[in-house]
Amino acid sequence: MGVLLQAFFFGPGKAHGVPSPLDGDKNIPFWWDHLATQAHAFRQSGFSAVWLPPALKGASGSFSSGYDVFDDYDLGSKNQKGTIPTRYGNREQLERCVAIMRANGIDVYVDLVENHRDGDDGHFNFQYVDAFGRAGKGRFAKGPLDFHPHVPEDPGVFSDQFSFGRDLAPINGQPPHHVFQGLVAAGDWLTRALDIQGYRLDDVKGVSTDFLLPFLNQVAMAGKFAVGEFFDGNIGLIQGWMNSMQHRSSAFDFPLRFKLQTMCNNPGNFNMADLDHAGLAGADPLGSVTFVENHDTDLNSPIVRNKMLAYAYILTSEGYPCIFYRDYSTDKHCFGLKPEIDRLIWIHEHLAQGPTVQRWKDLGVFAFERLGGQQLVVALNKDAGTSRKISIQTAFPANTALQDFTGHAQAVSTDAHGHLTLTVPKNANGLGYVCYARPTPITPFDAKGIPVTQDYEGASDLDIKPAVETESITICRVFVEAQQGIESELFFDTSHWTAATAVQLDLDGPDDTKVGGRSYDLSTVQGSPLSFKAKQRGFHTFRIQSVGVPANIPAPSFKLRVRYIAPQAL
Repeated sequence: MGVLLQAFFFGPGKAHGVPSPLDGDKNIPFWWDHLATQAHAFRQSGFSAVWLPPALKGASGSFSSGYDVFDDYDLGSKNQKGTIPTRYGNREQLERCVAIMRANGIDVYVDLVENHRDGDDGHFNFQYVDAFGRAGKGRFAKGPLDFHPHVPEDPGVFSDQFSFGRDLAPINGQPPHHVFQGLVAAGDWLTRALDIQGYRLDDVKGVSTDFLLPFLNQVAMAGKFAVGEFFDGNIGLIQGWMNSMQHRSSAFDFPLRFKLQTMCNNPGNFNMADLDHAGLAGADPLGSVTFVENHDTDLNSPIVRNKMLAYAYILTSEGYPCIFYRDYSTDKHCFGLKPEIDRLIWIHEHLAQGPTVQRWKDLGVFAFERLGGQQLVVALNKDAGTSRKISIQTAFPANTALQDFTGHAQAVSTDAHGHLTLTVPKNANGLGYVCYARPTPITPFDAKGIPVTQDYEGASDLDIKPAVETESITICRVFVEAQQGIESELFFDTSHWTAATAVQLDLDGPDDTKVGGRSYDLSTVQGSPLSFKAKQRGFHTFRIQSVGVPANIPAPSFKLRVRYIAPQAL
């Protein structure tokens, strides 16, 4: 199933967010670049996907962590709320980050906030600048009737007790379908602009399932992975939401996380037998995204001791495990658990397969076996003061030699009946666990490059200018590996064109010299390609300009689709 990295945290400082040069220290890189620099290392450690924070411009500008979404069409490319880049960087840096992740074979999920918007004029009116910087001309403006309580609460909402901003009304908003269709169009644009593979859905308790289910099944969102934040310890409520979503989305396993928090922080009050098929993962492993910590729990109710014991559980159990960046990373203000987590990721990806059967459980020790693949026996001990010797039945054949892949214990063998006697070390700093399987080499993970396909739309009400006649418009810069192809397709609005009307598309290399170009007129088939093989590693720039446009359409809109392979590192 893979291993997911939550690739951000809410650290100390001026804002609840990652370090940013917008706080005043220009030596700090923007977060999109910081992640891109680590992409190859992430894949070498075994991560298969990363979860990025909300990418849209927030109401608090440079201080925004992204959850106070303001403009649905600003990825750090418009001058709004006192800044052009978001706290994490600009649109180009974000696109490059995604492309580099894909070049390493890593899927990219983005955090979607569909419950609310923030940053209005105080009266529920949202107006945005356009590609020319003109106020009030941007796409998807909103007014009071697009929000509760100006219209009734939408059906299919599980809870509206928390207000994180102006509460969107995609079902009951007026005029009908304005918010619904606007959010679908914006989600489609975002997905295509970045070429992302999935979504973390924020605060799904407050979002109508009558909206969210069709949203995930339309246009570019169709078929993409999704996981919802249904913040609740009640498994039945989470399953009720998943049923309402027709299991189109998985859910974060908060019930399991609350158990793990007690196990780590207060082991004396925890019965290790309660780990047997615990949480949502125990009831619906294919629908559960397991985790130990996230940005919210880290701020408000963190696990403060023995955290590795919890990671040992989620990385050997069923479910889709998510690792928290602050726990994993060796960055400043992070906890540096990378060496221990890396070994568990390897175990998860190579050994932890198939259904689970419990082999031992009492107040202090829980042991289980994964029956798929090469089979795996896992044992966890909560006691920091003493090790525990246990003898268990296994599905391994008689006299099978087994290796502990954590490095915490000696090799052992099953007896003539497939029984195994093993010692689980004391739980010093959360390291009271072992993982036994047949000896096999520990090999590195491959980083197989995947091309990225990103759409760039030029229109006056978006963030990229249309094809004006008086200016060569920079559409985008794409970061390409040397000796890799760049393939582009141009789609353009020919309304009111004459035989003298055309648009010129040019491609410049990293040294700013023209390396390709093509003219498109009324006779050109839509989507006709412009292709080039990059000779140098680096940014390649697409530019566009119109010629002979009629007075009633001085700037044709367009969409440029670009497919390329980025380098595996900055």
